[in-house]
Amino acid sequence: MNGQNRDDVYPGLEVDIILKKDQRSGKRTRGIVKDLLTSSRFHSRGIKVRLEDGQIGRVIEIIED
Repeated sequence: MNGQNRDDVYPGLEVDIILKKDQRSGKRTRGIVKDLLTSSRFHSRGIKVRLEDGQIGRVIEIIED
């Protein structure tokens, strides 16, 4: 599942994000969502989140068990 819909992303969820510095390379960072930073319901490049370790990026994939 992609992270474009705010309703699909919530604190405690495991996700892959792309940090601003990694946008060109496409390197993914995996972590647990702490806060949602995008207020709109939908964002074409992914909902912006803060991970529990403090990193901020846009969700590109939701990790499902």
